Amino acid sequence: MLALTDLCMGFSTVPTVLGILLGFIQEVSLDSCIAQSYFIHGLSFMESSVLLAMAFDRYLTICNPLRYSSILTNDKIMKIGVAILCRSSLLTPPVIILLKFLNYCHPHILSHSFCLHQDLIRIACSDIRFNSNYALTLVISNLLLDAVLILISYIMILHTVLAIASWKERLKSLQTYVSHIWAVLVFYIPIIGLTMVHRFGKCLSPLVHVLMGNIYVIFPPMMNPIIYSIKTQQIRRRV
Repeated sequence: MLALTDLCMGFSTVPTVLGILLGFIQEVSLDSCIAQSYFIHGLSFMESSVLLAMAFDRYLTICNPLRYSSILTNDKIMKIGVAILCRSSLLTPPVIILLKFLNYCHPHILSHSFCLHQDLIRIACSDIRFNSNYALTLVISNLLLDAVLILISYIMILHTVLAIASWKERLKSLQTYVSHIWAVLVFYIPIIGLTMVHRFGKCLSPLVHVLMGNIYVIFPPMMNPIIYSIKTQQIRRRV
């Protein structure tokens, strides 16, 4: 699911980004912009949910290994996958669909080479209170909550690992989770950076906004295959 999410994020953004950077695309229609905004935000929520599910998997591996196979059965894993899909695809439409009915009277210039919800409401002159409040609620109930739960899971994992007497066994246990920790950092750091630029970087050069936006959509899909293959001996040997 993580690989599929990364691929879809690439398919929904990279053609536009490359088209603009190479000078082939000068503008995008409102309908295309809204569709792209839906996929970007929905896929971001989906990746966050997948990382949370992976953190739960790692928590069970360390903290409750004897009951792992009885708790995470194939049936439950499928239900988790369906819940992730529903959560990421069904919560965003209300705020995205409303973008179609807003009036856009400010200069139609986006901050990035792709469409984001916060960029579209910035150029709108209609009442955007519902969009702003609903979007903030989504961020808190998805990205922020997921980040807190992932942090809690790793605190509990660390507490369990530190109870192991042997340092060698501690390091061996922690090395299992390095890939996931890197994947979490690669996903959340660009999002936090982009949010900070949007909130407090109004006086910054437009180049900073474009650069941070491109890092946000391109960096995680580019790094995740490297992160998850670097420790695999067969892949290392082939490379």
